[in-house]
Amino acid sequence: MSKIKPYKNSELGKKEQVTKMFDTISGDYDGLNRVISFGIDIKWRKKVVKLVKEKQPETILDIATGTGDLAINLAETNATKIIGLDISSGMLDIGKEKIKKKGLEQKIEMVLGDSENMPFDDNTFDAITVAFGVRNFETLENGLKEILRVLKPSGNFVILETSMPDKTPYKQGYNFYTKNILPVIGRVFSKDRSAYKYLCESASTFPYGEALNNILRKIGFINVEDFPQTFGVATIYRASKQ
Repeated sequence: MSKIKPYKNSELGKKEQVTKMFDTISGDYDGLNRVISFGIDIKWRKKVVKLVKEKQPETILDIATGTGDLAINLAETNATKIIGLDISSGMLDIGKEKIKKKGLEQKIEMVLGDSENMPFDDNTFDAITVAFGVRNFETLENGLKEILRVLKPSGNFVILETSMPDKTPYKQGYNFYTKNILPVIGRVFSKDRSAYKYLCESASTFPYGEALNNILRKIGFINVEDFPQTFGVATIYRASKQ
């Protein structure tokens, strides 16, 4: 898989570019997400929470937590400790404010860190989630190996990620929307045009469905399954650790 990066002319590696990008767009990110997905991303996150809640986890790690939307939603699971990990301090600062407003500081902790080299011991978390973050990993397999390492045996791993509709006319409609409408929305809402071009391009080239299932199995995850959402524009994946 060729590495798509936010800034074509930059000498920085993908990880540094992604950090810079999210720091730059952090103030626009929440509002833009709602517009881009017509608010449906809220519904998708609720489904992730439901899947996590089924296993009654006590400790949850939300990777690429961004401004903390999913970490905050996961407070409904009755977990005693939720950690939101992200590489962008700008995104985390906004997340911390949101957590403070909701009075969840005792339950949710925001941690600056790299998903491919996490500051946690082996077998630490009952559940791990990633919403719209795995495609930003510099090396997908390294990030997934780290997740497997810090997940407890029988732990629950849930991914929410963009995917591509396979069926007509959704496929054609989605292609038109991502190529023609999304870049315009990005330009109108954000001071960083490259960021939204990257978010569209990375979504269109990232493995999804059975391709991602097979990568998860190769890393060592078991009970891998996927649940396409909204005509296939996003997919929820669930896997476990032996």
